[in-house]
Formats: sequence, structure tokens, C-alpha cells
Amino acid sequence: MTVVERLSVNPPSLSVSRATAQSRDGVVDTMRGIAILMVIGIHSLPQPLDAIWANSLDAALRPCVPVFLFASGYLTSLSGRVPLAKRLKAALVPYAIAFTAAYIYMALHNPAMDHRIGTTLARFGLGYVFVYYYVFVYVCCTLGLWLVFAAGGDGQQTRQRITNLLLLSIGCGLLSGSYLDPAMSRLGASEGLLDEIRMRDIPFWFSFAALGALTAMFRDLLEQDMRRALFGAVLAAYLFYAAVRIFHLGDAATYDSTAFFVYAALFCISLFAIQPKSPLLGWIGSGSYFIYLWHIFIVMALRDHAGLRQLGGIASFAVFCGVTALVSTAALLAVRQLASPRICRWLGA
Repeated sequence: MTVVERLSVNPPSLSVSRATAQSRDGVVDTMRGIAILMVIGIHSLPQPLDAIWANSLDAALRPCVPVFLFASGYLTSLSGRVPLAKRLKAALVPYAIAFTAAYIYMALHNPAMDHRIGTTLARFGLGYVFVYYYVFVYVCCTLGLWLVFAAGGDGQQTRQRITNLLLLSIGCGLLSGSYLDPAMSRLGASEGLLDEIRMRDIPFWFSFAALGALTAMFRDLLEQDMRRALFGAVLAAYLFYAAVRIFHLGDAATYDSTAFFVYAALFCISLFAIQPKSPLLGWIGSGSYFIYLWHIFIVMALRDHAGLRQLGGIASFAVFCGVTALVSTAALLAVRQLASPRICRWLGA
């Protein structure tokens, strides 16, 4: 094939577009791979987080959920639309299967578990089994992105309207994160209930999806000099957030505090700015939803039956994290190799 024939088959503009899409997908999948390993790290830490090293490491790993939401907002902004039915189906079918397995596991380990239909439906709707609250958060944020881009409409002012709505969403998220706890405390909510509400503070979580969408819209502003400055800002923000949590300064909540937002937002932007690309992390990231849904069974089995607590804090964390990551990725590989494409979709692989 001659050069002219190659160009006629793959015009330069189309080739560049495809290369950009492939590069984008590789970067986003690598970011997701990093995030899911951070999730495994958090769930492998000894509970409660009494030691300073555990609290510090937990604080460092907490931007994992923001990274997922940031990536979702980023890809949505690039495409300019939200395929709502497709996204909801891709999220809810694997979740329903994992929820059923999680419910059975919980019932076997807790004979006094409440099995009333209303309670079970509430557990499913709110993701109130294991660590599945992220499914509830993701679904709500997907609906939020759909509403924002639908409200943007068509025409010359679309970009400006969407930008304004996204900025307004971030402001509302910060307000919610700052005042939700005091409001609920005044209403007499227990600490346990407050923790569950924090994990489902949708306005706060949506601010990260909005940030990802804005980053896609203004990604050309991430110049090389700015990227270098971001690393120092991330470190400073992490130290502040970790200090707030360790010393219980002001709003020391794990999630939905202003300190957490600043650290997690800068972490997401910095991670995107360096454009990480790793075939292994990208492969893990492409199956991150499967790993998210099923890795917790490995953690719970180790915690309930392996007796690893006697190893000590750091040693048990290393074993938990290593075994969970290895078994989870092996399970992902096995499912992709042995199962049909439909089964893979059903399992989120």
C-alpha cells in the first residue's frame, strides 16, 4: 500500500483522533488501576486505625474513590454525553450479583441478621453491604452528569452553561461536606449513622466528577511548569489532611471534609497531569469494577478465618494487601480467559 493509499484509508485527522482516544483510555485505565490498588490497601489496614502509621497510610490512600469519579467525569466531558441506560446496566447487573453473594456471606456469619424485605431493599439501594456504598455514589453521580449535560443544551452557550453548572456543583459539594455533619449531629444522629451518611454525601462526591469534567474541558491549561508545582501542592495538602485526622483538628472526618477535598482534588489532577501509562496497571484498571466488587470477599475471609492479626500491624497489612491483590487479579484473569463475554459483562470484568 502506497503512502497516498494509507492516507486515504486513515486520514491524518482520524488517525490523530484514534491515537488520542487510545492514549486517553490507557491513561484513564492506569489511573483506575492505581485507584483499585489503593482500595485494596485501605481495606487491608488493621482496624481500628489506632497507630499513627496506619492512620497516615489510610489518609494517603483515600483519594481512590475521587480518582474513579474524576475519570468518569473526564470521559463524560470528552464524549459530551452520558449513555445513561448503558452505564446503569453496566453498574447494576454486576452489583446485583455481588450483592447477593455478599448478603449470603453476611447471613452465614450473623445469625441475628434482619431479613425483612424492606431492610433488604434498603441495603441493596444504598449499597449497605461490605463496601458497596461506591455503587450508590457512582449511580447518583452518573445521574448528576446526565442532568448537567442535558441542561447544557445545544448551541454556542453550551460550554459556558456546562462550565457554570459544574463549578456550582463543586461549591455545593463543599458546602454539603462542611455542614452536613453539624446538621446531622444537631438532629441527634449517632456516630455510626454519621459515617454512613458521609459515605453517601452525593453533592460532595459529585464535586470530583465535576472536577474531572472541567479538567477535560480545560486540559490544555496543564502546562509542564504547572505539573511540577502540583506535586508540592499535593504533598502539602496530604500533610495537612493527615494532621487534621491524626490530631482531630476541626472537621477530622475521613470523607467529606474540606481538607480531604483539597488533597483528593490535587491528587486527581496531578495523577492525570503526569499521564501515567502502564500495561499492567491499565489491564487491572480495565477490570477495576470486578476487583472492587469481589476483592472484599478475600479480605473478609482472611479477616474472619485466617488468624493473621497475630502477625502484628505492619506484617498483617502486607499479607492482607499482597494476597488480596494477587488473588483478585488472578480471578480477573481466570474470568476473562474462561467465561463468555456476556458472563464477563455480568461480573463487571
